[in-house]
Amino acid sequence: MQGFRALKEMKRSVMDRTRAYLDHNATAPVRPDVAAAVGRALSLPGNPSSIHAEGRAARAVLEAARAEVASLVGARPAQVVFTSGGTEAANAVLSGALRRRGWPAPTRLLFSASEHPCVAAGHRFAEGTVETIPVDGSGLLDLAALDTRLAALSGETVLISVHAANNETGVIQPLAEIVALARAHGRALVHSDAVQAAGKIPLDFAGLRLDAMTLSGHKFAAPKGVGALVLADDVSLETAFVRGGGQEKRQRCGTESLPSLVGMGEAARIARESLGPEAERLTALRDRAEAGVLALAPDAVVFGAGAPRLPNTLSFAVPGLDAPAALIALDLAGVAVSSGSACSSGKVARSATLAAMGVSPALAGGALRVSMGWNTVEEDVSRFLHAFERVATSLYERRGRAA
Repeated sequence: MQGFRALKEMKRSVMDRTRAYLDHNATAPVRPDVAAAVGRALSLPGNPSSIHAEGRAARAVLEAARAEVASLVGARPAQVVFTSGGTEAANAVLSGALRRRGWPAPTRLLFSASEHPCVAAGHRFAEGTVETIPVDGSGLLDLAALDTRLAALSGETVLISVHAANNETGVIQPLAEIVALARAHGRALVHSDAVQAAGKIPLDFAGLRLDAMTLSGHKFAAPKGVGALVLADDVSLETAFVRGGGQEKRQRCGTESLPSLVGMGEAARIARESLGPEAERLTALRDRAEAGVLALAPDAVVFGAGAPRLPNTLSFAVPGLDAPAALIALDLAGVAVSSGSACSSGKVARSATLAAMGVSPALAGGALRVSMGWNTVEEDVSRFLHAFERVATSLYERRGRAA
């Protein structure tokens, strides 16, 4: 009962905007139109694999959702395999089962030093066959280092995994250049974890010539627990990650979560149709928040400021700031932000992304991430800056007393 009361109270606070939710990179609130689509799909009794009328009706809405997800990332519906989320999809790609027709199995995995844990800790390659490629101080992949390693691995089949955009800093990676290096190598597959990028910036799976891309619905306002794996026409999983029946072209077996996937399709449609104007709107909100932070804390460091970034993401730290304490203070003031990835929930550890960028442990310990989305408004930014002003003032007062 306590949980239900807390949920009711939270819904009330959201409706009257007594809180500012600025943690969209952890999860985006479900859009009302998406929730309505999920509700309609719940009334469908059929299994999409059944051949009777009810099954065909379920199949029709499932395929409509697949088409919307494909359209969001510049792929064809036949290339989209539904999964339980981005982590499962990435784990499947990095299980060692990804194959291009006519090529031997990958013997080496290369990934950027700032990858999400679903890649860095989710692969199944043997020790000694995995290498990290460094990133620079802005968080961008070191293309020269990648080129050097690919040249040294001549004759091997290599799998490269680089995210489209970083979940903590929002830094956007140069995927076109990475794929070009892979193609020049001869036998290199390229996977991109596009979980944070999808719905925020344009993605063109076909134009980029990627071999695999992974997505998560809840990052662009779909229900939690659904995602997708996008595979090039001549690429497949030799062994399904989830085995059993014949669903999803035997690439991911198990009955599809129809209502949630319908929601993912609706969320993909809305995101695609509003992509340009929404990116412009969020960039303005992010820039206002960033300018406000720098005005309140002139020695703040904005991570990735010298690189292309997602329009919704601001990651920064102030020397001497303690992130856990700041998060609590902001939360008590009605502002929800993050200290980084939500995937180590319940604990605040040093960011591997910031470490890879050469950020000192002392500064990284004060890193905060503000991430905005479809329901973020000017009032939310004002509330954040008002709350952060108290945090910054307290920090500078303590510094003054210590001096």
